[in-house]
Amino acid sequence: MDFSSGRARLKQARLAGDRRELYPHSLQFYLDPPTENISLVEFESFAIDRLKLLKVVENLGVSYVRSSESYKTKLEAELRKLKFPYRALAEDDYEARRKDHISHFILRLAYCQSEELRRWFLQQEMDLLRYRFNELTDSLRQKFLEHVNLSFEAISEDLKNELANELYTSTPGLSMTKVKEQMFYKVGLADAVDLFRARRVFIKDGFAYVPLKEIDAIVLNNYRTKLSKALALTARSLPSVQSDERLQPLLNHLSHSYVGPDYSVQKNTGKISLEQIDALSVKSYPLCMRQLHKALRDNHHLRHGGRMQYGLFLKGIGLTLEQALEFWKKEFIRGKVDADKFDKGYAYSIRHNYGKEGKRTDYTPYSCMKIIMSNPPSQGDYHGCPFRHSDPELLKQKLQSYKIPPSGITQILELVKGMHYQLACQKYFELTHDVDDIGFSLNHPNQYFAESQRLLSGGRELKKELSSSGNSQQKSNSQESMNSNSTRTSSNTTADAELEGLEAYFTED
Repeated sequence: MDFSSGRARLKQARLAGDRRELYPHSLQFYLDPPTENISLVEFESFAIDRLKLLKVVENLGVSYVRSSESYKTKLEAELRKLKFPYRALAEDDYEARRKDHISHFILRLAYCQSEELRRWFLQQEMDLLRYRFNELTDSLRQKFLEHVNLSFEAISEDLKNELANELYTSTPGLSMTKVKEQMFYKVGLADAVDLFRARRVFIKDGFAYVPLKEIDAIVLNNYRTKLSKALALTARSLPSVQSDERLQPLLNHLSHSYVGPDYSVQKNTGKISLEQIDALSVKSYPLCMRQLHKALRDNHHLRHGGRMQYGLFLKGIGLTLEQALEFWKKEFIRGKVDADKFDKGYAYSIRHNYGKEGKRTDYTPYSCMKIIMSNPPSQGDYHGCPFRHSDPELLKQKLQSYKIPPSGITQILELVKGMHYQLACQKYFELTHDVDDIGFSLNHPNQYFAESQRLLSGGRELKKELSSSGNSQQKSNSQESMNSNSTRTSSNTTADAELEGLEAYFTED
């Protein structure tokens, strides 16, 4: 990324025809890094705007079904507001396309730094591409497929009518009317192998005839493969990035903004007594932690995955190290572990979680994404996300035992079936707290606990304050970043300090 300075660069670009050949389409797979210069101020502005966009993508994905009109309307409004490409923009949207291109690569630098960050970035970018691809007109969709070398040809109406019966019988979920309305693509079998294995497409002469509703899955799978590889490649450049004093403070700030608070330091540390935990587990625990607490009380033991997930959650709600040691020891010695064995085998890992042993790392509680996406439970484990990892029938029985009404259980199971696990947890919150709309997007078990406690204490209007606190947090994060950047920029004598040579971070040696 040869990141020339503000107005001069803009004027030069326009004289050169805005370099429009770089962006022949409003959508892309981001295969080639930018090679122009960019000022430090513009670098940060682009990065913050894309981070805002991806946060909205994440929150909408939790709060709404992705194909719903509410989801589409709200996401388009955000794209317009932040001046990113939306729908099929006019031919003069060079600046929006340029911003989209450069900002993606900036955040790629920030979010390649760990497996969890890469996973989050990949998911939000895929959701954004899915929305934008599905909003394209038929002709622009065909142009885009050619642009990214996915030569899927839309079949003619005559051929579709000729194959109508075969398409109807081979494509689940489509009525004959829908077959006649739907656009179909002729796709090489190698690209549609998953659909073929699932018997979801009509096959003829080595080609799969894929309906539009399935073609986005093929496009997204192709994009996922390319972006995953690109993130791994960028991660190899981390030593160079970390030694760059222009970038590292800013990139670190960006990469820690995606989950909101990490709950590593709590204002109420030490204010929760061990005697309160049983009652709190019923009133204010998310289902994942309620499940872990019950298993611990029943079995007087949890395996490593459960101890990590629940132990860090307890740390996040305010248990001190001393309280944690007492809590776990009391419970374990009620089982098959005596006090001496606990001190030798388990106490170290608890102190380690609090940053008192080993590398002295102050570990943070697990976010919903980490729980859902990593370390699935096996037989005898109780960690993980019940909405993601439990058998639906067992989940139903658990919800019944917690007095969730039948209609609420049906709603939760429908969300689980659609793989909307965090939305299912939000519905569980609403049902257990008797509210119609919690007014926030749930991303963390400790967030669930904190919001439950605020609601039960009656200290505020939930929806209003959560909305404003989210905005103020984003504003605060942006301001902190701008302030720290201003300090760095002033030392460089000009706010238009240039960033050059960054394209090397995205390419192989």
